[in-house]
Amino acid sequence: MDMKIPEIIWKEYGMDQASVLPSVFGNGLINHTWKLLYGSEAYILQTINLLVFPDPWAIASNIDAIAHYLLEQHPDYLFVTPKKTKSGASMLVVNDVYYRIFPFVKDSHAKLVLETPEQAFEAAKQFGLFTKKLAGFDCNQLKTTLPKFHDLVLRDQQFLNALDHGNQERKNLAKDLIEKLIAYRFITHRFEQIIKNPNFKLRPTHHDTKISNVLFDSQDKALCVIDLDTLMPGYFISDLGDMMRTYLCPISEEEADFSKIIIRKEFYQSVIDGYCSEMGAELSKDELDAIPYAGQFMVYMQAIRFLTDYLNMDVYYGSKYPNQNLIRAGNQLVLLGKLLELSI
Repeated sequence: MDMKIPEIIWKEYGMDQASVLPSVFGNGLINHTWKLLYGSEAYILQTINLLVFPDPWAIASNIDAIAHYLLEQHPDYLFVTPKKTKSGASMLVVNDVYYRIFPFVKDSHAKLVLETPEQAFEAAKQFGLFTKKLAGFDCNQLKTTLPKFHDLVLRDQQFLNALDHGNQERKNLAKDLIEKLIAYRFITHRFEQIIKNPNFKLRPTHHDTKISNVLFDSQDKALCVIDLDTLMPGYFISDLGDMMRTYLCPISEEEADFSKIIIRKEFYQSVIDGYCSEMGAELSKDELDAIPYAGQFMVYMQAIRFLTDYLNMDVYYGSKYPNQNLIRAGNQLVLLGKLLELSI
């Protein structure tokens, strides 16, 4: 990540270039990120990846709308908003690259690995609090930054298309996984029922609730959520399900040794308890009944996406070694099986 920072940025953000100390920050895969030290202040400078987010102004519009609402309705809530340029914009475009600067939350840190059930509770509580604070916000104000991102009906159709038109040799190799995914299509059918059910409310939804998108203090208390690029209307199962998919198992979808895949039940309960400590009263009875489904929904969708990409010759996720997406899909199917056992 050796991208050079244009000098005009310092001028437009009212900074003296000679006094800015930038350094590459974090390990994100989507955007370029730097930490800036400027006198006694610290900031995060970040670009937006146009290949992933073709409409950066939609992201900026969503964050501005949410920030305005929270400032009016919940002024004490910690919501990290971009620093404005001299013209009052939330971003600066230089040579078709979109830059934005956020204040660095003092004495905060993000976690790459979830270590304890208490951390899982704190993170889930913070994502639940974020959604609860926006209970009165009109979702129609939000723009869709990634169309049909968590649309399981679409992912199911893409999977069926790959079965018809995908690589035949790969279909033969993936025969067992294909049969398992087809057997689990009841998960898609339930999603079809959910999106038709008026008791499932469209809410401002984060859509990317991995542990690194929560800031913690030195006492391991969660402070706030960050990375709102995927903020858009959605269902609570997206946020709760993504936490279940990424918090419950100590290894990632990249692990090829499936014997290591387990569900940490204490983490499972901590995620539910943390989220419901804020959102429990906001959810309808039908939504509360769907809490176990949330994890099944997200894991199944990810398994479908990995296997679809494998059958389509790795055009989306890519592959660093032979059959990587086949292994990823198998990994998620094992995780799904263990999640389904929990709900029996």
